[in-house]
Amino acid sequence: MDMIESTHQHQPNQPNLTDIMKNFARPSDMHVSLGWSLRAVIFFVPAGILALLLWLAVVNGILMPQLAIIIGVVIIVLWKVFVAGIRVAAQWERGVILRLGNFQAVRGPGLFYVIPVLEYVRFIDTRVLVFNIPAQKVITRDNVPASIDGAVFFMVKDSERAVIEIQDYRFAMAQYSQAVLRDVVGGLTLDELLSERQQIQTKIGEIVEERIKDWGLHVDSIRLQDIELPEDLKRVMSRQASAEREKRATITKAEGDKLAAVNLAAAAGIMKENPVAFQLRTLQTIDGLGASPSNTVILFPIELANLLKAIAQPQLKQ
Repeated sequence: MDMIESTHQHQPNQPNLTDIMKNFARPSDMHVSLGWSLRAVIFFVPAGILALLLWLAVVNGILMPQLAIIIGVVIIVLWKVFVAGIRVAAQWERGVILRLGNFQAVRGPGLFYVIPVLEYVRFIDTRVLVFNIPAQKVITRDNVPASIDGAVFFMVKDSERAVIEIQDYRFAMAQYSQAVLRDVVGGLTLDELLSERQQIQTKIGEIVEERIKDWGLHVDSIRLQDIELPEDLKRVMSRQASAEREKRATITKAEGDKLAAVNLAAAAGIMKENPVAFQLRTLQTIDGLGASPSNTVILFPIELANLLKAIAQPQLKQ
């Protein structure tokens, strides 16, 4: 039993549902080489033809085998070095060329050549890029802790600046956007954070854009995803929302009763001035009782009631 309990205690913690739901996508930064097949064809076809010609020269006695091998190796090595400079950039890529450490040009898309040993190329993706902002622990202006994550959508507008002006533009973009998010949210109250989401996203995007434009980057948009609050604060907010709904329901009912009373008073005034309207209302009430056996309706002529009332009034005055 002790061994079983010890084994159970040392099992790794199982991931909870929140961790599974926050399994962020991880974009790839790998350059897919489109020129390797082209380089292979350009290298192996001439190399095969050269090998065939040298073999025929050896067979026919034109060259000695040792000399043919030396010539073949030298030509193939030089040809390999030449072919290695062929590059192909995809439609969404640009190649930043550095010659002996100095910026030379931006080439692509399509086929271009890089001088081996002397030149270096770095491919830049000019499509809209995206990365996740991991959960940031922030404290609002009214001292409420919160955890916020989001996503940043941006693109490279100037490939030269993205390589020369900043060491790693992806990492720099991630760090700067996280810092700006904490700064902006830290200057807001909790109510502003929950109600002005669009304005917060716009403000963060403007601040980030103002800085990264010198790096050749452009912010497409910044989106806040989850805003996590402490559980006790969630319960308090739930009770507050419930009380607010009850308040609105009570006010609505009171306004309805007031409006009904005003309408009834207006209707009573109309029926007082027009006896016929009062009689019609009485008949409608009787008709609304229905023909149920449980209802007993005794009709008393209104004219007789008026006559008795007229007779009784002189007697009351005496």
